[in-house]
Amino acid sequence: MKDGGTGKTILRALAGEVLPTPPIWMMRQAGRYLPEYKATRAQAGDFLSLCYNPDLAAEVTLQPIRRYGFDAAILFADILLVPQALGADLWFVTGEGPRLSTITDQPGVDSLKPVGDIHETLNPIYETVKILRRELPAETTLIGFAGAPWTVATYMIAGQGTPDQGPAHAMREGAPEAFDALMARITAATIEYLAAQIEAGAEVVKIFDSWAGSLKGEAFQRYAVAPCAEITAALKARYPHIPVIGFPREAGEGYVGFHKATGVDCVALDNSVSPEWAAAHVQVDGCVQGNLASSHMVTGGQALVDETRAIVQAFSKGPHIFNLGHGITPDADPDNVSLMIETVRSTKS
Repeated sequence: MKDGGTGKTILRALAGEVLPTPPIWMMRQAGRYLPEYKATRAQAGDFLSLCYNPDLAAEVTLQPIRRYGFDAAILFADILLVPQALGADLWFVTGEGPRLSTITDQPGVDSLKPVGDIHETLNPIYETVKILRRELPAETTLIGFAGAPWTVATYMIAGQGTPDQGPAHAMREGAPEAFDALMARITAATIEYLAAQIEAGAEVVKIFDSWAGSLKGEAFQRYAVAPCAEITAALKARYPHIPVIGFPREAGEGYVGFHKATGVDCVALDNSVSPEWAAAHVQVDGCVQGNLASSHMVTGGQALVDETRAIVQAFSKGPHIFNLGHGITPDADPDNVSLMIETVRSTKS
């Protein structure tokens, strides 16, 4: 895989190069821990209005790049825009999170819009990508993303986040044909959504499977691995040089072999696995991303420094992108982000 001659560090790591200092970006790096984000969100009025306003969405994407000089920017959007584009009702409850109209049976699946109609809703997101490609520094990689089908389905079935994804498990076991039809619709829509992001200028795409950890055994293979492999294969057929990052959060042993089973160029790791274990069992197959606990962005101090150094050193023998094991939280201290970056860039492997 080539990086187009740009020398961008993220693309070099994704191509398998072992770099003396790992490139850095951070999940949810544009977010509520930054005062400038809060000001822009207030200007937008609400979260969804911010997502669908290309100028403001680009602005909040650029804010952490200006402040910290991350090696990558990730498009500001939300994984639930795809269900909304498929016809689900979507709204956000302050302090509680997203709410969706629910789909629990075949008539519900049949009521969704055709995949080809999603762009009517999602065109503002592609416009944000175009703005970012113009505005980002030349050395900064632009990452697009989508939710993985299983994770998106859990929200569409329950209508909100749930502790154990119980409603989705109930549907896949009790109404498997309808569940498979829903997964197929989401998978097809995700392929087209990510392809449109790439056409607009995304240089890397990431597939977030936030609830992959609740799938066990054969269910993990069928509903986490197989859809990720289908999406990756479809994108690689159209865009062979665009890297794909997969993030089956809390997959545990399921991280082993995930590169090969799905075709992704990089496996992102949560912080429930140790970097030493992941270096021995996951990084052997390719680039890994991760995996500092996001709590360190709140507490800071020597523990942040020590753990950051340990992660850099554990992954220093293979391709690695430094990141958190989960998104940064709203109560994080922006100064701790600076400390993390300084530590990564000063640590000798």
